[in-house]
Amino acid sequence: MAKAKQKTAARATRATKIDIGITKDARGEIADGLSRLLADEYTLYLKTHNFHWNVTGPMFNTLHLMFEEHYTEAAAAVDQVAERIRALGFPAPGTYKAYASLSSIKETEGVPEWREMVAQLVEGHEACVRTARKVFPAVDESNDEPTADLLTQRMQVHEKTAWMLRSLLE
Repeated sequence: MAKAKQKTAARATRATKIDIGITKDARGEIADGLSRLLADEYTLYLKTHNFHWNVTGPMFNTLHLMFEEHYTEAAAAVDQVAERIRALGFPAPGTYKAYASLSSIKETEGVPEWREMVAQLVEGHEACVRTARKVFPAVDESNDEPTADLLTQRMQVHEKTAWMLRSLLE
């Protein structure tokens, strides 16, 4: 009986060991950076959803629909970032408290007018780009191409979205 337990424990240890060619410390550093990105992504998602619900004024229909597209895309993105953290072998943060402590994006008090909503979303998208960019040195050093690909995709989405939103303010 004791031998069977030892064999089961040995199999479980082998199954949970991660050997993807990136050290545990490097994976941890990348996961920490991705956790900050996840917090920014989720905070921006929540802000965008809030603005979708509460936008008013002459741009209501345009912004209501645009914000819905943005938060729908963001919902898929937070899942991708969280799953990459898990693939690296670390828990993904998943509470408002964790996001509040990790995010560089601040929550909005009250309900701003539509121009301020758009300006805040531009800032949020730019913040996500900056956060993603900060993870790249660890990713490059570890030759972590899957994370580099994810970061590149997120940066492209955020840069394009910030440009489109900025255009509304000109």
